[in-house]
Amino acid sequence: MAHVTFPPPYHSPNRVTEQLRDHGYVVLQPADTAAWLECDLAALLALTPDWESLPPDEFLKDGGRYRFRRHASFEVVGDTVTQVAHRAHWQPVKYNALHGGMERWFAPMHASTTQQAVWTQLVARLAHLSQQLCGKAMDTPCFVEAHQFRIDTADGIGRPTPEGAHRDGVDLVAVFLVGRRGVKGGETRVFEAQGPSGLRFTLTEPWSLMLLDDARMIHESTPIQPLGDAEHGARDTLVITCRGQGFQGDEGKKSG
Repeated sequence: MAHVTFPPPYHSPNRVTEQLRDHGYVVLQPADTAAWLECDLAALLALTPDWESLPPDEFLKDGGRYRFRRHASFEVVGDTVTQVAHRAHWQPVKYNALHGGMERWFAPMHASTTQQAVWTQLVARLAHLSQQLCGKAMDTPCFVEAHQFRIDTADGIGRPTPEGAHRDGVDLVAVFLVGRRGVKGGETRVFEAQGPSGLRFTLTEPWSLMLLDDARMIHESTPIQPLGDAEHGARDTLVITCRGQGFQGDEGKKSG
């Protein structure tokens, strides 16, 4: 049986803010991702080797061994991007029924990645878009979390979103496809949280990008399986979230 995929509904890099406000999502092809970020695509591609050294995710409650990841957190004020002390990733059960309520201490991202000029540019651009989306001034803090993911098929199947269709409890979600090889599946599905509309497509080009207004859209990625005789397929992504109200979990700490 042929493996059917749906092409991404690519948008113009010149109307990212308008598309996001009007429809709740944006999808950019790689060259347009670079154009929107105002960087060279080669600089983004140069980050890709870092995905070869991701350690296993030790917190998968389904017992799987298919996910590898690193994590880092940043505070952005204006054009200044500051990496904060390494911290746990935390989500409420409301947004992650499988792993919510847990302090998950993932391995930190490598400084060789986070100190690249293109990385700072990427994080700042996303923070500024998030502030625009929320009607906030650029000099107000934006709290950013970055997750490097590899989902592999060494055990036959890998689940990019084991928690299922979800929102993240943030203002803006950015999903970059860093690469995929030897896999089928991994279809992106996006739905209106308060409406009937939805779409499905498969990101295949390295450094293509999906942006989501998290308050309006629910998203998931379907499982991946080996393609043909591939012994070890993988799908690599970079997921970045932006939130204006502080990092999730900090509210309770501040109130005691």
